[in-house]
Amino acid sequence: MASELERAIEAVLMVSDEPLAPDLLAQVLEVPSNRIDELCMELATRYQVDDRGFMLQRVAGGWRFASHPDLAPYVERFVLEGTTARMSAAALETLAIVAYKQPVSRAQASAIRGVNVDGVMRTLQHRGYIEEIGRDPGPGSAVLYGTSRVFLDKLGLDSIEDLPPLGAFVPGPDVMEALEMGLRFDAAAADEAKESLDDESADRSSP
Repeated sequence: MASELERAIEAVLMVSDEPLAPDLLAQVLEVPSNRIDELCMELATRYQVDDRGFMLQRVAGGWRFASHPDLAPYVERFVLEGTTARMSAAALETLAIVAYKQPVSRAQASAIRGVNVDGVMRTLQHRGYIEEIGRDPGPGSAVLYGTSRVFLDKLGLDSIEDLPPLGAFVPGPDVMEALEMGLRFDAAAADEAKESLDDESADRSSP
């Protein structure tokens, strides 16, 4: 049977629309913050053992309830039903640049993408995924951007250090070699086809 403190934690987290820091929960419940972490971890383990449809997780420096990853298809169907506005590929690419290169200026993000990202950056800032975190000490004092707590919350991360390493998205040597061989083959085939067309043209033009 859940204790009064556990029930209180559940009640407060249930009505919060963002992760709650242990210090804030401790202040509300009038207990030490380390006790809050202990209780939350116990609750999280209990939910996992019971195989519930939800889970208690630590993200963005706080605790929150979240749906279980195994049930993502049902949640996505509910959330996306009738929804037409989705983040564009340009926005996702720019957000990834900010996440991995922060702090980064608009000019630096534009240089990496090869296109101007001013409009995309404004959209990401308006949605709360990125925010101003400082100024470049160099000439012009360009605004530097980084990801926000909203970004961490949406991705279920406790801190930016929890982002997967970029190496996980880079093809291995075998894949790169296969791609290179394929490109060589395609180039050779194109040369042969061009030579064949040239020969046919020469035959037709000869008396």
